[in-house]
Amino acid sequence: MKTEVLPYTPLMKTLWPQRTLARDLLLILAGSLFVALTAQIALPLPFTPVPITGQTLGVLLVGAALGSRLGFLALLAYLLEGAMGLPVFAGGTGGIAKILGPTGGFLLAFPLAAGLVGLLVERFGLDRSFFGTLLAMLLGNALLYLVGLPWLAAWLMGAGKFGGVSALLAMGLFPFIPGDLVKAVLAALLLPTAWRFLGRK
Repeated sequence: MKTEVLPYTPLMKTLWPQRTLARDLLLILAGSLFVALTAQIALPLPFTPVPITGQTLGVLLVGAALGSRLGFLALLAYLLEGAMGLPVFAGGTGGIAKILGPTGGFLLAFPLAAGLVGLLVERFGLDRSFFGTLLAMLLGNALLYLVGLPWLAAWLMGAGKFGGVSALLAMGLFPFIPGDLVKAVLAALLLPTAWRFLGRK
């Protein structure tokens, strides 16, 4: 079966163009470890079980840098590492209970968000410009909330703590919008700058 050639090549595949199994495995492992590092930047909030972390920035950057397939697999590897008990989740935590907990929906959405951002890069080259990268990051974040918020609502219902949609948004969405915007702008500065540097090379 013929492999589809996508119009744009992600950053890491441009830096390391020769495709081998060893290259793909190393990029997947590196992507999962990068997200684990960003997850250690965590600020717990007293009114919600969802912390503010650098994790989402790591997820979306990995998707953009590795592309849809390797980005998805890197975040799948990350979830497997966490499920095995490695301290890769926010604040150095791990274990299957974390995936089944209130933030589990966000965690399970990580591979999907990385895959989406990677696909946007491969199809449209959005990471080559500031506003394109910003759009890709915001769409990736939106997907995280589309999965994470219903999961959080179900968990709260199961725990007898669900206080309605307004309370849910106050716990799982509104406090995180400013940070998400800052992380999206940071990514929108980093990725096009990396491409300009490569162009000068």
